[in-house]
Amino acid sequence: MKDLFGRAILDYQTNNSPEDLLTETSISEEDEMSVSYLFRTHDEMPKIEQHALSLAKGKVLDIGCGAGSHSLYLQKNPDLEVTAIDISIKAIEACKLRGIKDARVHDFMNLEGEKFDTILLLMNGTGICGKLKKLPKFLSQLKSLLSPGGQILIDSSDIIYMFDEDEDGGKWIPSENDYYGEITFNISYKGEKEAPLDWLYLDYNTLQNAAFANGLQSELLMEGEHYDYLAKLYH
Repeated sequence: MKDLFGRAILDYQTNNSPEDLLTETSISEEDEMSVSYLFRTHDEMPKIEQHALSLAKGKVLDIGCGAGSHSLYLQKNPDLEVTAIDISIKAIEACKLRGIKDARVHDFMNLEGEKFDTILLLMNGTGICGKLKKLPKFLSQLKSLLSPGGQILIDSSDIIYMFDEDEDGGKWIPSENDYYGEITFNISYKGEKEAPLDWLYLDYNTLQNAAFANGLQSELLMEGEHYDYLAKLYH
């Protein structure tokens, strides 16, 4: 991994000639993404993210924190103890420069020996899972990090809307995909291409069923304007 995403974040934070990220997926054309979006204030965040942050309690783990905007907002609250983690070394460097007190380079799948009251997975938190077949292990690891009475706040989108309808109103979905929410993500930055990344968009029913199968309750907290939703998983 070249860590182009992290490089873009650090370039923006240090004013080192940041450029837009170019993103392309297996089901969508190349698109430009301004790195500044990752540095948004609480007021600039989508309602779903604002709602998730309002529910945070106790010891908080922000998984895949990126530029750390969620953690930065939460740590202003003296009642919360916030840990921000990301696999990107450069993103975590930027988080520290922004003033996040506990920012660590870590793959949460290897995290052990700690428990959290709130686990945040925002900006399509299911994406990190990558493939549907990995979901049981993903949920089992999340569950192992949860304190008694704790909560996992996770958002995603049902991307069925991106597929064409036939005359009967049914959806035409490419058969090579085991599950239509499994996509491949490609990122380019300053003329360099990142290794393709598996990314998972998950419809709520599939998440709910998988959670139940792995000993977690699930609650749909909020639906957004564009097939997106916020869910709470708990013991």
